[in-house]
Order: sequence, then C-alpha cells, then structure tokens
Amino acid sequence: MRFLIYLSDFCIPLLLFYMVSYGLLAKADIYKEFTEGAKDGFRVTIGILPTLIGLMTAVGMLRASGFLELLSKLLEPVAKMLLFPAELVPLVVVKLFSSSAATGLVLDIFKEYGPDSYLGKVTSLICSSTETVFYTMSVYFMAAGVKKTRHTLAGALIATATGVAVSTILAGWL
Repeated sequence: MRFLIYLSDFCIPLLLFYMVSYGLLAKADIYKEFTEGAKDGFRVTIGILPTLIGLMTAVGMLRASGFLELLSKLLEPVAKMLLFPAELVPLVVVKLFSSSAATGLVLDIFKEYGPDSYLGKVTSLICSSTETVFYTMSVYFMAAGVKKTRHTLAGALIATATGVAVSTILAGWL
C-alpha cells in the first residue's frame, strides 16, 4: 500500500519529466508546443463559456425557485414505488446538469440527515457513480464538434438510472 502512495506522489512529476525528455530527444520546440496548446485550450474555454453560464444559471434558478422541492413532492409516490428515497429526487435531477450544484445539495443532505445515515450513503454513492449528462453532452460535444449524438442521451440516462439503482441497493447493504 505504501508503494502505491509513494507512486501516486510522483506520477505527475514523472509524467512531466517524460514529456519534456521526449520532446528534447525528438528535437521539438517544447515551449512553442506548450504555448500553442495553451492557446487552443483558452479558445475552447472561451467557446464553451456561454454554455457553462447558461447551465449554471438554469440550475441556480431551479434551486432558488423551489421547483426541485415541488418536483420531489410530485414524484414521491413514484419514488416510493421504486423504493427510492424521495428526498434524493432533486439531487438526481440536478446531478444530470451540474456537479457543483449537486454538491450543494449533498451538503444540505449531510447537514440534515448526516453523512453516515442511509440517505447520506445513497447520496455519496449516487454522486460517485453518475455523470452530469447534459453538461457533458453540451459542453464537451460542442468543444469537440460532435454533431451526431444519436443514442448518446438514451445511453447516458440508462447508465445514470442504473447508477442510481445500484447506489440505493449498495447503501442498503452497508
């Protein structure tokens, strides 16, 4: 175990040393390549900024308006039928759009129920086994120029539903 900890401390420095060494051996202009890559990264960041701002604003508005609580109350019968805690419905919905907004909900759940409670465990498992589907699709697909997303949304939503279901089951076993 100590070896893995020691190795993890040196992974990034070793990777950087490898890249610089390889560049020197290949007689590449490392600084020029680095600055070109940084410029490309900056262009991508500027390109996705409007999408990021829109998503963050929408999630903030949903949370502040009380819509998530209303949604939780409306879906409570369905959640109970599926043996899923209705208190976590807003978390699952928000996690589809924004991981940082979901983190705010996680903290609220931890404050109210505790991190070691059943709801706290389900929350932790959900956040570690699901993805921000709409964020990922809008931001990364736009940045990469992906136009054909045929089955991506359906597959991602199925994977999210599976992650939520398995999280609920595993938390029950813990």
